[in-house]
Amino acid sequence: MIIEALAKDPRFFLNVFETMRDGMMVIDEDGKILFFNKAAEEISGFSREEVIGKSCMILDSDTCVVLTDEGKQKKCELFKAGSICNKRCRIRAKDGKGVYLLKNASVLRDETGAIIGAVETMTDVTSLYMKELELEELKEELRQEYWFMGLLGWSSPMQRLYEQIRNAALSEAPVLITGESGTGKNLTANAIHALGRRREKPFIKLNCSALNENLLESELFGHRRGSFTGALRDRVGRFEAADGGSILLDEIGDMSPLMQAKLLRVLEEKVVERVGENEAIPVDVRIISATNRDLPGLIRAGSFREDLFYRISAIPVRTPALRERADDVPTLTAHFLKKISIVNNKEVRRVSARAMDILCQYRWPGNVRQLISALEHSAITCSGDTVELSDLPDYLFQGQPGQEPAVQQGDERGRITAALAQFKGNKTLAAKHLGISRVTLWKKLKAMSLG
Repeated sequence: MIIEALAKDPRFFLNVFETMRDGMMVIDEDGKILFFNKAAEEISGFSREEVIGKSCMILDSDTCVVLTDEGKQKKCELFKAGSICNKRCRIRAKDGKGVYLLKNASVLRDETGAIIGAVETMTDVTSLYMKELELEELKEELRQEYWFMGLLGWSSPMQRLYEQIRNAALSEAPVLITGESGTGKNLTANAIHALGRRREKPFIKLNCSALNENLLESELFGHRRGSFTGALRDRVGRFEAADGGSILLDEIGDMSPLMQAKLLRVLEEKVVERVGENEAIPVDVRIISATNRDLPGLIRAGSFREDLFYRISAIPVRTPALRERADDVPTLTAHFLKKISIVNNKEVRRVSARAMDILCQYRWPGNVRQLISALEHSAITCSGDTVELSDLPDYLFQGQPGQEPAVQQGDERGRITAALAQFKGNKTLAAKHLGISRVTLWKKLKAMSLG
């Protein structure tokens, strides 16, 4: 059918070229533009009437610039090379802005083999190029002074943490990392291993709370085929896999008493036995443990072995809660907001001063994870390039979970007065903080002669 359509009307292929999503341009042997499809118009901003018969130099492509003894000169290398494949270039659109393209081109020859022109396709990759630039900016941030092995912040509590990490990395003794959820215990463990003498060896991780007792034993020590239902083949345990390197036992406070006893034997004898085997396999592994639980409290309650605690806590490291390092909130906010903007393809560049005050004042019971969640909410809600007070989650204006803020104590008049003072007379924010509507607050103010 296509051959028949072409035979009836040679313009058939021209119509096909007009439907292409990529720009297409045909030039003669002198570089004059003979054909310019619709997509090329949209990419460049030039109409075909403006470019037909003109030199392709009108697009000001940076691939057409060559260095000579006389300096930079415009020169097309296509007719010498014969083709261009997946070459990145930049043209200058009609409005003067740069457009980044992926270019493919090939010369056209007549029946005698003589060059009579060339055809070029152009794919607009400007958005991809800009994303790459943004990612490079993020990589550059990693090299800034407020980064340390993936951990972000330069407050006094973080400085103490970095010092603890450096000291732990110099030793081979077991490390116990404690801290609330979302404070970076995994990142801290990564840093200790990466700075230590075992950095070139394996670093194996296991969450002890994610598996039941039987599965945890199999994961840690391995098993023989047929040793239990579902054991269809021999399996190497995490300790064997980490031989010569380090192992992170995350959430170790959730380990059962039986598994605690078996782990203690591994630490004391430096051997493991696979489930279903009696052969002792020697292992050389550095133990790094992490927990958000109060292990001394668990010892007093009889649910955690005191002898195991002393075995795993030779070097204690504590990750500070976000509320303890409020000075880092602006830096964290700027970094994560940039990442969130890239992922969501939305240009949210900054946080207003008043919104930042709220972020810095909040106590963040969920720590950095909760801050990221709040910023994701704010970026979606934000209608411009700046996060305003109204874009923040409502809970940031309420009392902190698990405690009663001072502004919520006392009589109603005192609570309202304190809320208005805290938010500098902003009734909308004060109402959010008090958990009432703005109209209700206005009525109360009027009744108390405060409006």
